[in-house]
Order: sequence, then C-alpha cells, then structure tokens
Amino acid sequence: MTMPKSSASEAKSLTHAIRVAGMGLLGLMLLCGATGIGAAWMQTAALDYQVGATALLANHEHADMMHDAIRSDVLARFQAEEPDSAIKPDDIQKDFREHIASLREGIAVDVAYTGDAAVTAVTSKLAEPMEAYVQSATQIIDSIDRDPAAARAMLSGFFDQFRALEESMGAASDAIEANSTQSAKSAEGVGTIAMILLVITLAVGIAGTLAFVTAAQRRVVQPIVVLAGTMRALGDGNLAAEVTGADRGDELGDMAKAMLAFRDQLQAAEAAKQAQAALIVDSLGTGLIALAQGDLTVEVVADLQAPFTGLKDNFNSAVGSLRGLIGSVAQGTMMIRTGSQEIALASEDLARRTEGNAASLEETVAAIVEMDQRLKATAVAAGRTVERADGAISTVAGGREIADEAVQAMNRVSESAKGIDSVIAGLDKIAFQTRVLAMNAAVEAGRAGEAGRGFAVVADLVSALAMRAEEEAGRARDQLTATQADIGTAVERVQRVDGALSAISEDVRGVHVLLAGIADDNRAQSSAVTEVNVAIGAMDQATQQNAAMVEQTSAAARNLTSEVIALSEQAAKFRIGGTQRRAAA
Repeated sequence: MTMPKSSASEAKSLTHAIRVAGMGLLGLMLLCGATGIGAAWMQTAALDYQVGATALLANHEHADMMHDAIRSDVLARFQAEEPDSAIKPDDIQKDFREHIASLREGIAVDVAYTGDAAVTAVTSKLAEPMEAYVQSATQIIDSIDRDPAAARAMLSGFFDQFRALEESMGAASDAIEANSTQSAKSAEGVGTIAMILLVITLAVGIAGTLAFVTAAQRRVVQPIVVLAGTMRALGDGNLAAEVTGADRGDELGDMAKAMLAFRDQLQAAEAAKQAQAALIVDSLGTGLIALAQGDLTVEVVADLQAPFTGLKDNFNSAVGSLRGLIGSVAQGTMMIRTGSQEIALASEDLARRTEGNAASLEETVAAIVEMDQRLKATAVAAGRTVERADGAISTVAGGREIADEAVQAMNRVSESAKGIDSVIAGLDKIAFQTRVLAMNAAVEAGRAGEAGRGFAVVADLVSALAMRAEEEAGRARDQLTATQADIGTAVERVQRVDGALSAISEDVRGVHVLLAGIADDNRAQSSAVTEVNVAIGAMDQATQQNAAMVEQTSAAARNLTSEVIALSEQAAKFRIGGTQRRAAA
C-alpha cells in the first residue's frame, strides 16, 4: 500500500500558518511599542501646551503689573515737582522707559500666542489701547518740565486710557487663565487616555502572545510529541500503535498519513518479515531509534525488496516532512525571538523617556513652587506697604487739622486787630476834638486878656498833648496795619500748606489703592499658580504610573523572549542537518 500524497498547498499550510502567526505576533508587538511611543508623545505634547499656557499667564500678569507701574511713574513724576520731594525725576524717567518697554514686550508675547482661539480673540485687541495709554503717559511725562499745569490737565484723559486698557487686560487675563485651567485638565485627560491605551495594548499583546504559544503548543508541539511516540512504538515493533492526526491537511497530517501507510505496509509485509527481518530490523530500527533521539537527518538506504521498498520510501518521506516541519518551527521561533527582543528594547527605551518626562515634571513643580513662594512674599510686602500708606494718610490728616487750627487762631487775631483799630480811631477822634477845644479855649483866653493868660498856657499844653495823642494813634494804626498784613500773609501761607497736605493726602490715597490692587493681584496669581502646581503634580503621578506600566510591558516582553528561547531550544534538539545525511545501516 502506498502513502497518499498531499497537494502543494496542503504541504505548506502549517509552515505558512506559522509564518503568518509569527508575523502577526511581531506586528502585534510592534503595535504595542508604537502605542507606547504614541502615548508618550501625547503626554509630551500636552505638557508642552500646558507649559506654554502657564508661561503666557505669567507673562500677562507681568504686563499687567507694568500697566499699573506706568501710572505710578506718572503720579510720582508730579510728586517730584514738589519743592521738598526727595524723588529724582531722572530715576522716574528711567523707570518709565523700562516699564513701557516691558509692557510692549509682554503685550507682543500675548498677541503672538496662537494656542487658543479665545485667547487670540482678546489679545489681538490689546495693542491699540496699549499704544494709546503709552502715548498719553509719554505726553504727560514730557510736558511736566515745560508746562506742569497743562500736564496736570492731561491726567483725566490719561486715566480714561488707563481704565480702557485695564478692561482689555482684564478680559485677556480671564481668557488666559481659562486657557491655562483647560490645558491642565486636557493634560490630565491625555495622561489618563495614554495610560488606558498602554493597559489595553499590553493586555492585547500578552493575550496574543499567550494565544500564539498555546496554539503552537497544542497544534504543533503536542502532535509532534505524539507522532514521535507513535514512531517509537512502531520502532519497538508495536504494529497496533494508533496513529492520530491523519485527518489534518498540513505537514503533520502528511506525516500521520505516511506513518499510517508505513504501519499498513509493515502489517502487509508481516508475512514476508521472516525473509528480510534482519535487514528490516537493522535498517528501519536504526533509523527509528535515531529519529526517536531527534536525529532527522537519518535516511533508509538499504536495498530492501518489494514490498519493503515502499516502506523505505515512506519512511524517508515521513522523515523529510518532519525535518521540514521542525525547520519551519525553528525559523518561526527565530522570527518571534527577534521581534520580542526588539519589543523589549523599545519598551526599555520608552521607560527611559518616560522617566525623563517624570524628571522634567518634577523640576517644573519645583519651579512653580518657588514662583508661588515669591508671589506670596510680594503680597505680604505689598500689604505692609499699604499699612505704611495708611499711617502716612493719618499723619497728613493730623497736619491738616493743625493747619486749620492755626488759620482759625490767626483769623481771631485779625478780628481782634480790627477791634483795636476801631479803638485807635476813636482815640484819634477824641484827640482831634480835644485839640479843637484847646484851640477854642486859647481863643477865649486871648479875649479875656491878662486874666486868661494862665488858661491860655493850659490850653496850649492840652493842644500839644492832643497832637501827641494823634501822632501816637497814627503810629499805632500803622503798626496795626503792618501786623494785619503779616497775619494775612501767614494765613495765606498756612492755607497753601493745607493745600499741599491735601494734594499729598490724595496722592498717598492713590498709592494706597494701587498697592492694594497689587496685593490682590499677587494673591490671585498665587492661587492660580497653586492650581497649576496641583495639576502638574497630577501629571507627574500619571507619568510615574505610565513608567511603571512600561516597566511591566518590558518585563512581559522579556518573559516572552525567555519562552520563545525555550521553544527554540526544544526545536534545536532535533538535528535536521544540511546537505549531508546519515544513512541507516
């Protein structure tokens, strides 16, 4: 009985299946590596976007501070014009130019940002009010030396420009803060998605690998072991040994069919076994023993007579099929081994990059913590300055009260001087009337002749005394007039002092409002930086978890490599040789 021959497609079906499965497993592992790299890239892109949004927020807050600083420079320049001011105009001019340059630079960075449409929509409207504000401030600063009154008249328009820019800056700040918060949430979501992708891909890779190993064990290794046992049984002379797998359409099926034919021929040749028993036992027995020991290079070359010629051909054909199958298994395991090693290397490289990302996140957290501490320190300093400004306002208010009391006292002295002037006027009139009466008395004494001479002398003395009284009253009036003029001058000077104190009080109140705004802004910035710090901390934790997952993927790839090496070692136990084959005696 001859062995049925399989078609070419059936003979190559198992080899093709092993190659296809190996390529599929390799593709699956490459997919795992690509997914890991993609997840790392997604996290890196999300981190870059969040860092850009955070940097934009810090830049905008600095530009907002420069916006307030320019107003402070303008007010300080007016204060420098006071005679007793210690502020140097040159220093203010230098600070003013630096603040303008810094404001323009910050607004330029805001306008150049294109990461969010909402931010771009509001930042594109900052340049025009900013230039109008800067131009108004520059006109005032340049006009103070030439015409302080004209410069002071420009303040109303300047404050209008300040409020217009402040509204635009506030809208931009809201949009930028919303963008920063959204970027933190997006980064957290990307980290979660990346981790889920890694877990799913790792699970699919492990499941595919286990499925391949299990299928290879069930479909290839176990049938080969069974066939080897059957061959060993036939080699031991057990012609009733059961041959399984003859219904398969692959190389193992061909081997089983060949073994069935081999067994049938042995049974058919049982009657002629006595004639060629020694030759059959010597040739086929040696070949089967070598085959049982894993030597697939053996062939039966003895000159057997019919019907044992077909037995020799079937044996050699079965060994050739087994040799091709084991070669295919060895080739497939080499491909899988190479793929698993590449996956392990890619996973280790991904782990190193993930650790690098985690280190970068840790440095970012440290920088933001330091920024938060500085903002809090600035807020505390601004609060203390506000307290000092409150004290200055109280001191100026006390000075104004003292000046008011001095003006009231001088007014009372002026009123008293007016009363004294009335008294002096009355005395002058009395002296004039007394002199007139003395002149009348002298006339009457002259008329009386010798009898009125003594009375005439008394009248002359009274007239002289009245003239001296008029002269003294005139001197007293002149002195009182000079005193009243001095009192009026003193009242005017005190009123000017009160006006200066009032202006100082208003300026100090303006500085107080500015410092309070700076303190509130610093506290708001500190809160925003704290939220960013929390978000980046969550990203750091997610990155560390991803690093752990990548390490697990690398370990699974190494385990797969070990399993494939073990399978390769099992296949290597079979000697398939090259062109040289050992002949069975």
